[in-house]
Amino acid sequence: MPRRAWLGWISTLLYLPLLYGLGWLTVQPAVAWGLLDGWRADQIALLGTALAFVLLLLTLPRRLRTVWGEPRPWRTLGVAVGWATGLRSLLRGLIKALLLLVVVAGVLLFSGQARWSGGLTPAEAINAVALILGVGFAEELVFRGWLWGELSQRLGGGPLGDQRALLTQAVVFSLAHTRFNLGLVPMAGLLVGLWLLGLALGLQRRADGGSLWGAVGLHGGLVGGWFSLMAGPLQIQSTVPLWLAGPGGADPNPIGGLLGWAGLGVLLWVRRRWFGSWPGSGPRD
Repeated sequence: MPRRAWLGWISTLLYLPLLYGLGWLTVQPAVAWGLLDGWRADQIALLGTALAFVLLLLTLPRRLRTVWGEPRPWRTLGVAVGWATGLRSLLRGLIKALLLLVVVAGVLLFSGQARWSGGLTPAEAINAVALILGVGFAEELVFRGWLWGELSQRLGGGPLGDQRALLTQAVVFSLAHTRFNLGLVPMAGLLVGLWLLGLALGLQRRADGGSLWGAVGLHGGLVGGWFSLMAGPLQIQSTVPLWLAGPGGADPNPIGGLLGWAGLGVLLWVRRRWFGSWPGSGPRD
């Protein structure tokens, strides 16, 4: 591999870790000076992650201009697509997330593995909305925005490079989210389910003509929607089979079980014509 190509791969591999490290370092003076006394370790880590994301937002446009040669970085990332197009894409993604959650919850309820009780407090509802918009946008900007495009550049560019990048970003997404302390079978279930989700989110962006907001809605809707269900309305038995609902017992992750696989499999089948399509041809349902 030519020296320039190696340097490009090193730049790609180090970009996010360096930003994360800078975010962590920025928090440390506040910790040392006692400004964050009373904060839990996970809250401090979350603050560092938030600062790293701010650095990403500040540096990403310049990176796309210099490394990708893109004069309109936010358009290329699928963010600046016009409010009407973005809103339609976002709603399509949210509707798909809702349908998937209804199927999962419905099967658990009708099989006797769960019961419906209670509702959401205002604080829990606000938290769910924050998860939908915050986690959905942040992770989609990283994985289906920057990473997908970066991999496409490194893997040859054009339709073939983009196709390889579609599959590879789903692998990276899966590895980044899998919990490796669960044991072999639960971990394997999560790896497969997360890979399917990464593919589904990539195809959602393709189907939306390159707009990132449909993937934001689908991803955020699944995260925020499942949090809403687990916060009170859906009470799942601790004896629910792992193969059905995924690992976690009474607080399972359905992505790692048959229900999640089946739902994502159907979504991929519906989106199958986008496996070989170059994004940018215009949104379609």
